[in-house]
Amino acid sequence: MKIRKQCALVALEDVKAYITEECGQIAVFDATNTTRERRDLILNFAKENAYKVFFVESVCDDPEVIAANILEVKVSSPDYPEINREYVMDDFLKRIECYKVTYQPLDPDNYDQDLSFIKVINVGQRFLVNRVRDYIQSKIVYYLMNIHVQPRTIYLCRHGESDFNLVGKIGGDSGLSPHGKQFAQALKKFIAEQGIVDLKVWTSQLKRTIQTAESLGVPYEQWKILNEIDAGVCEEMTYEEIETQYPDEFALRDQEKYLYRYPGGESYQDLVQRLEAVIMELERQGSVLVISHQAVMRCLLAYFLDKSADELPYLKCPLHTIFKLTPVAYGCKVETITLNVEAVNTHRDKPSGSTNSLPKSQTPVRMRRNSFTPLASPDTIKRTRNYSVGSRPLNPLGSLLFPEVRDGADQQKLQLQMGSACFDF
Repeated sequence: MKIRKQCALVALEDVKAYITEECGQIAVFDATNTTRERRDLILNFAKENAYKVFFVESVCDDPEVIAANILEVKVSSPDYPEINREYVMDDFLKRIECYKVTYQPLDPDNYDQDLSFIKVINVGQRFLVNRVRDYIQSKIVYYLMNIHVQPRTIYLCRHGESDFNLVGKIGGDSGLSPHGKQFAQALKKFIAEQGIVDLKVWTSQLKRTIQTAESLGVPYEQWKILNEIDAGVCEEMTYEEIETQYPDEFALRDQEKYLYRYPGGESYQDLVQRLEAVIMELERQGSVLVISHQAVMRCLLAYFLDKSADELPYLKCPLHTIFKLTPVAYGCKVETITLNVEAVNTHRDKPSGSTNSLPKSQTPVRMRRNSFTPLASPDTIKRTRNYSVGSRPLNPLGSLLFPEVRDGADQQKLQLQMGSACFDF
């Protein structure tokens, strides 16, 4: 027990380092915090550092759910490498019996009535929520109440090749090319061969996705928030035209593609926020086919495959290719299926000269650096965008955008504002 407590203390120091030194905003302390003593240790640590705490307790007394969970989760766990299922089941049931001896559940009526927490009972059959005090805590509750563990498959694909794809134009609302229509028929055959029960089909409200779905001969739902990223003044232009007419815009986007916002349009960061409702609904549903667009599909793939903001804008999502995603414990299995219908290549690789000049020790930190309001013309003055707490540009690039922190007290105040910590157990 002494060793386990020492390990917990070391992990809590990692939490502190992440929040204060790496500009983290939320830390998840994933451990078996089954006793009041351990939870009090966490609360004292949070009080000393002015962090907020939100506990997540998972309670399960259904033997069938426990057995299914052990086979699904623990067989994939690094705790049990290459060990047969019979051993895993027996070993983990013994671990559960050991925890029962010391387990002290959260008590919303007396001892823990002032704590912020959620109890998830039998993998989402019921929930008990206590004293949710801020936006982040409410979002955690919202997420946990929408996910499920039932087997399902998510199919992601782009619309069939469009007329604008053929000429290299971005955005717009063009229809399908002859090859695009051929893909729609191939997609219909593929879906029929899968024999999926109660498959739902979602599209955007743009013509090319609707035409693709129409060929399936099944009901489908149109989502406006699945529309392609808004390219603003650059809609219906080729990249060559953008480079010629808006050279500053072209250069800024290559410099930081995730944060760059088209004049009068959106950034990938905006698109990620727009797609939150779709992602939550995907977590709630069974099997779904989402027919969308390149940027939208990149955002969805990045969520399910745990890709970073730097990787997201350059994920390859070719036309006439289906990504079959199967959520499993500790990740998501992905299978790529090409339907062998000819199409143009719309992928644009990351420019080799787009890397920033920050010191190597600072590059892992995600900052809203180079975050200028895009230039609609050479005469436009560069203006800073609004930024959230923890998104202050690093000094080498941000000295002209924000005044320096005046003293240590101001710096400490900033760190404490970023320190809303969630400890998960």
